[in-house]
Amino acid sequence: MKSYIIPLSISLCRCAHGRGQTNMADFVSKSVVKSAERVLATPFASKDAMNTIIGDILADNPWGCTSYESGGETNPAVMKSSEYYSGTVVYENNEGKQVGRISVRAPNSGGFDTNIATILANATLSTAMGGTASHDSSEDGYSVTLKCHAANGELFNVAFKRDKISVSSYESDSILTTIETWADTVGALA
Repeated sequence: MKSYIIPLSISLCRCAHGRGQTNMADFVSKSVVKSAERVLATPFASKDAMNTIIGDILADNPWGCTSYESGGETNPAVMKSSEYYSGTVVYENNEGKQVGRISVRAPNSGGFDTNIATILANATLSTAMGGTASHDSSEDGYSVTLKCHAANGELFNVAFKRDKISVSSYESDSILTTIETWADTVGALA
């Protein structure tokens, strides 16, 4: 068995909470980054309903965002920065007992639909699971985050999930006011 000698260094601090004074600098707040959330009274009925609203935002720019330069490239005023869809295919036997399940996650809506359809149509999987496959879309999860550039130069995010919308990484209250005013005009976002 090898032995190791590890040098140990101990330094004593004489600071404000001890007997001496501190010469350490304090952190000074430079900005206040905020976030807000709106829980939907009724969750989106489907990913397509949510994506229709997102498509309208990308096409119409209702928040008055502006394009911007980053890394030598011009970025759009509003763009998707992340997206995923998840759900489950359940297998039940003739007695209605769940005998298996497959979790599905995809990076886009079309991929999710393709994965679900492929699994549901796979007779070999149904036989191996010992049951009939079904997909209950009421349990699906989805998330799309939009990256936005406000006219005042701030970058902020708006995340859409099945049951809520979150606005994050903003400083100016006018950003939240603009989004909230817009959301109040969209019935599905009540």
